[in-house]
Amino acid sequence: MVPAQRVYLLLILGIAIAPILAIFFGIPFTIALTVLFDIAILGLMVVDGVRSRRYRVQITRELPPRLSIWRDNPVVLKVTSEKVAATIQIRDYYPTGFDASVVTLNANVAMNTTQELTYTVKPTQRGEFPWGNIQVRQLGKWRLAWDDWQISQSLPVKVYPDLVGLRSLSIRLTLQSSGSIRQFRQIGIGTEFAELRNYRAGDDLRLIDWKATARRVGASGNTSPLVRVLEPEQEQTLLILLDRGRLMTQKVQGLQRFDWGLNATLSLALAGLHRGDRVGVGIFDRQMHTWIPPERGQHHLSQLIDRLTPIQPVLLESDYVGAVTNIVQRQTRRALVVLITDLVDVTASTELLAALSRLVPRYLPFCVTLRDPQVDTLAHTFTADITKAYTRAVALDLLAQRQIAFAQLKQKGSLVLDAPANQITDQLVERYLQLKARNQL
Repeated sequence: MVPAQRVYLLLILGIAIAPILAIFFGIPFTIALTVLFDIAILGLMVVDGVRSRRYRVQITRELPPRLSIWRDNPVVLKVTSEKVAATIQIRDYYPTGFDASVVTLNANVAMNTTQELTYTVKPTQRGEFPWGNIQVRQLGKWRLAWDDWQISQSLPVKVYPDLVGLRSLSIRLTLQSSGSIRQFRQIGIGTEFAELRNYRAGDDLRLIDWKATARRVGASGNTSPLVRVLEPEQEQTLLILLDRGRLMTQKVQGLQRFDWGLNATLSLALAGLHRGDRVGVGIFDRQMHTWIPPERGQHHLSQLIDRLTPIQPVLLESDYVGAVTNIVQRQTRRALVVLITDLVDVTASTELLAALSRLVPRYLPFCVTLRDPQVDTLAHTFTADITKAYTRAVALDLLAQRQIAFAQLKQKGSLVLDAPANQITDQLVERYLQLKARNQL
């Protein structure tokens, strides 16, 4: 039981009028009267708090089946008040380390109604976490006391990679495939035949199917030419190598580089599976930690999520040559090999360069690095402060060394994508779809 604001106001009022009463009735009588008044207020408070226990609200919590890291996950609290109108304060004990949109929820629930209170939590780590009980305060009918109690709702919850982003990407890819968004399925792009359609102004004349047009003229008399619609080749192989070594333990905008890379890995895998490719994933540090052989089909994505979610980065130097050698031994046919990691400078990239060089020309290597947006901001912000100027010089030097390393990778025949960690997923998927559309693999 907790005193309500009205109790404090009444007690203060009793103290305020005591000097006035002392003038007319004397100090001893005023003291006695004030004490009796305070006792009466406190007694009414206790009665109000005890009575309110009979009218406690009922609360249930609803969570998403899987929480997504670094996303606002909605949490719904359903509050039911059956006998009286209730004024309540709720505090939900979500796991430590989660960012919540609100700490305490306040509500007025009408009698015989159910009200939904919604807030969001943003997990900053993957894994399994304990979710605690619900702390409730309900104001008594006389508004003198808060009845304070807990509702047992503790349970373990699991935080997965960015499943919200995967759902959005899946919808976008479906729209593209169905023709609602014809960004990549264009005339003359790809090698596999998709369909025949009527000629339109601007179509490539080389794609006119004269035999089909002649049969059409003979059968129906329609003289409109038919053109072939070509789409990217299906059933190719996409291999994704995700570094979980020391460089991937650093945080970028509150999230470890490995988590940004894992989100990009799953999104790229989804895009590959949606385009009919066989997708395999390897997680490595000094050795190949996890290897999931390439398969096709949307069911493979669930396997990837379940296998990759528990993996965490480690403070070990990564062996790029060993990881690539492992892939070469497992995959004999040509494939697109995407290696997701980070670069520090030219010297540190020597091993990475040697590893990717082993893939050319049999495979198509694609190096993807996650840049810290803060380094970009420091490098491109002019300052007159000497200390900040030194910091800016270091940032500029880091960016310059990255560019040199990328130039060397390109000279060796590797594709390169260097993007801010928080933008890497969208840019990587976009680049992959372009590769498929242009049939570069």
